[in-house]
Amino acid sequence: MKKILYLVVCLTLTYIGCHTQQLEENNTKDIDEELQTTFKILALGDSYTIGQSVCESCKFPEQLKEQLANYFGKDYQFELKVIAKTGWTTTNLISAIEEENLEDSFDLVTLLIGVNNQYQKKPFSIYEDEFPKLVNKSINLGKKDKNNCIVISIPDYAYTPFGNGYESISLDIDKYNNFAENYCTSKDITYVNITTITRLGLDQPELVASDGLHPSEIAYSKFVELLLPHAINKLKQRE
Repeated sequence: MKKILYLVVCLTLTYIGCHTQQLEENNTKDIDEELQTTFKILALGDSYTIGQSVCESCKFPEQLKEQLANYFGKDYQFELKVIAKTGWTTTNLISAIEEENLEDSFDLVTLLIGVNNQYQKKPFSIYEDEFPKLVNKSINLGKKDKNNCIVISIPDYAYTPFGNGYESISLDIDKYNNFAENYCTSKDITYVNITTITRLGLDQPELVASDGLHPSEIAYSKFVELLLPHAINKLKQRE
């Protein structure tokens, strides 16, 4: 009888030990699966996104990537893909995105587009039609989550030597930005206004690149100061 009781106790303890070990392994596995340490960033736009007339690491997507890496630390990796080209309108960007055939796997997507619609004097109705499409594409590429998307206002090139302070340029830029901001507000999508920074360009020439038209590295760093808190908050939710 004692031998039987002893055997039962041993079997029970063995089962409890194995069950506990399995639970610990499952919990560890769950933690490992939930901990995300690699983040993918997609930057969509035109010359303002590729950083026309500044160095490769000077453009705002690269500066944003670097600042995020500094904030999160060495255990985290950041991958950046840029789809942008000088002169692109909303139409061009839509075509480029479709040609890329991207997966909807990005943790953060930035969108800055529209200045070439204005500069090339495209009908404003094109922007009204295509900007929402681009926002929706950005959301879809950002894992179909609008919280992963940041829309950035159009810089005002009137405040550069090229723009020469022409008020008509600023009025046009305001029209585009107002439409974009109102749309984003109505859809609860993050919108960051960097236009005010660029409107210091004539008083602070260090904000303008050597070509006399595009933002400088310093200007882009100021863009990132505004973008970084939003980007951090969005990525922290995915840790």
